Amino acid sequence: MPALDRGWEVAGTPPGACQAPPAPGEAEWLPATVPGTVAGALAAAGRPEPVGESRIDSRDWWFRTVFEADPASEGEEVVLGLDGIATVWEVHLNGQLVRAGESMFEAGEHDVGALLAGHNELAVCCRALGPLLERPRRPRARWRPRLAAGNLRFYRTSLHGRAPGFAPGPPPIGPWRPVTLERRRGVVARALVVRSVLDGGNGVLRVEARLEALDGAPLGDPVVELSGPSGTHRADLEAVSEGEGRVAVRGELVVPEVARWWPHTHGEPVMHRVRLACGGEHIDAGRVGFRSLAPGPTSAHDVEADGLDLHVNGARVFARGAVWTPVDALGLAPSESALRTAIEQARDAGMNLLRLPGTGVYESPVFHDLCDELGMLVWQDFMFANFDYPIADDGFRAAVEREVRQVLHAGAGRPSLAVLCGNSEVEQQVAMLGLDPDMGRGPLFGELLPALGAEARADAIYVPSAPCGGDLPFRPSAGVANYFGVGGYRRPLSDLRLARVRFASECLAFANLPDASGPGGGAVPRDVGSSWDFEDVRDHYLRLLYDVDPAELRRTDPERYAAVSRSVTGEVMAEAMGEWRRRDSPCGGALVLCLRDVIPGAGWGLVDVGGVPKVAYHHLRRALAPVATWTTDEGLDGIAVHVANDRVEALHGRLRLSLYRDFEQLVEEAVCDLAVDPHGYWTEDAESILGHFRDVGWAYRFGPPAQDAVVVSLLDSSGALLSQAVRFPAGRPSTPLSAAELGLEAGLSPGGGSEAELRLTSRRLAYGVRPSVPGFVARDDAFFLEPGRERVVRLDRAPGGGDHGRDAGVKALNLAGTVPIEGAMASA
Repeated sequence: MPALDRGWEVAGTPPGACQAPPAPGEAEWLPATVPGTVAGALAAAGRPEPVGESRIDSRDWWFRTVFEADPASEGEEVVLGLDGIATVWEVHLNGQLVRAGESMFEAGEHDVGALLAGHNELAVCCRALGPLLERPRRPRARWRPRLAAGNLRFYRTSLHGRAPGFAPGPPPIGPWRPVTLERRRGVVARALVVRSVLDGGNGVLRVEARLEALDGAPLGDPVVELSGPSGTHRADLEAVSEGEGRVAVRGELVVPEVARWWPHTHGEPVMHRVRLACGGEHIDAGRVGFRSLAPGPTSAHDVEADGLDLHVNGARVFARGAVWTPVDALGLAPSESALRTAIEQARDAGMNLLRLPGTGVYESPVFHDLCDELGMLVWQDFMFANFDYPIADDGFRAAVEREVRQVLHAGAGRPSLAVLCGNSEVEQQVAMLGLDPDMGRGPLFGELLPALGAEARADAIYVPSAPCGGDLPFRPSAGVANYFGVGGYRRPLSDLRLARVRFASECLAFANLPDASGPGGGAVPRDVGSSWDFEDVRDHYLRLLYDVDPAELRRTDPERYAAVSRSVTGEVMAEAMGEWRRRDSPCGGALVLCLRDVIPGAGWGLVDVGGVPKVAYHHLRRALAPVATWTTDEGLDGIAVHVANDRVEALHGRLRLSLYRDFEQLVEEAVCDLAVDPHGYWTEDAESILGHFRDVGWAYRFGPPAQDAVVVSLLDSSGALLSQAVRFPAGRPSTPLSAAELGLEAGLSPGGGSEAELRLTSRRLAYGVRPSVPGFVARDDAFFLEPGRERVVRLDRAPGGGDHGRDAGVKALNLAGTVPIEGAMASA
């Protein structure tokens, strides 16, 4: 579908002053990108001064372009595609009003063949939202959140750029999704619906469509064809004539012993291609995956009482991931490569579920194609958050129905779609204000949205609100909760178990410090109206885990303050995921707030605004790996050792438990053979592995700890390291030592192709090890080195290369200075 993405300009005018694009000289026209926004165009033109919400929202904005296209010929259809314009908009083609709307989420196609004139002008007007928000509207809101301006509830637009606490601006204004012009001939499919289900071991493909021959010619017998890893299969479709050149078709295709689609952590995300054939023409009907999905282990599972406990193809899936934020905060229409990179970062971190929150935007078909391909489950909020929405208003209800039907038409048949959620925090908002909890559900989230999901035959679990369930929707021991006990509420780590979290739709918000920021961290998120920010939260856990005064450390040694601050948030999040992922936990999953920052600074993101993973990302990546080992402190019950094997193959290997005194001397070690079933868990007490009591966790305190480092290593059948974890019964090795005292050595050697290998050893345990080789990116970061054992880290060449030999070195939290990497110049 050809995009109209060239030659655009944008100009601002007083609200309501122009009913057509201003003539040259009447307004200043700037180059613009479509898809894109006003803020993106202003930033590209070096005009940052009007980017504030009030100044942008106080003006009308006109986008225009000219293009060559002749009127439609006989048997041809010319369609203008509008995938999304923010927010109150009009579209004019050659002076004719084509379409107008009041939703940035409304997409549509419009036959414009008769309006084309060879040389054409297309203009898009985005009316000033500021004056509209100031007008009184009815029905009046029964509650008023502090999240954003109250009258936004009447307009279908994103809270990104309009929520001062976490997304302060600029707001999206403009054609933020593609504008296209497509010429169609031959046979076209309208109202195409493709659904795939599992019936035992067989795949069943169901198809409905209306086929039309644009030249009015008779249509042949329609056939559906599926091809892929399960072979090629065909079936005839039933056809009912609807007039000259038009038929309604429907039917199903059964694929015996079909290859199943899995989330990537638990198997292969197998996809199949679907085509329709009719009258000698083939119509691409997209790709499908076959999988089953259930909210729990039995049909009696109640999400609002028991939480989510996803089962895919009959296997339990501990759902872990993050809340998604736009990759391109200004344009909101990133390239396919940028989206792929971001989703692959989540996949490589062991995540298998991304939540599109109600404060954001619906993502593009490309995003969902990539999630299907890469095996990433999707939790889709409808774009509602916190407000009392005026569903009794007929116009608003009609707009919502159009929006939701479009969203479901595009996504309901995808294997990656796991959860449909009515909103973000509406029920929590009502309950925390002390109002009747039933007000938060109402006809919109309790009736209309689930009914539309059923109408679309969406094979996804419906959750009315995030959070919801239990006597109060924000209590984590029932239903779905936003858990910030550890995090914003600064609870001790013991609250991770005490809270009995069932499923965390958001959790663990911290001001994660990126490498690009110094001790100040730049912008830091803050809840609206609070006296503290999330840097204060981070400092709380810095004091708790490292036994230091954060303010004093920041004053006396800002570089070290920044180093330990980068690490501590990831350590806390990894501890939380280990607690919730263990076999006996009631928790079915958790989604970190959030995957990526939307503005520069120490935001909630695990990845900074430039796409670079932070230290916290690497701590979580190890904790969430499909094959992983970790430990939990069970108090007087000792240290529990856990192994998860999410893979579809059984795990056969060995587990090594090593105890060290003074972070150097090996005092005891035990090795046991290990066999873990596919999609299985293994748990054992550390002292059972040793064969005797040793007070491994230093819980009984009969004297000084006999060991201060407990290292667990998971090895495959060949002895290669699969996963490794460490626990410090008496505190972390945080005192910096010289390179000689630590005994840390590093050497670089070519690894073949675009890789290199970094080999590291340390006489004493090295903690928070961070290799830096300019021109390369390490596959692991902020890890520990077990005393006396070599660790090999793969390095990939960074895009753009660089001087690989200069300033290559290794740092660690318990190392004073930097250890140079031997062989770096030779490898370069």
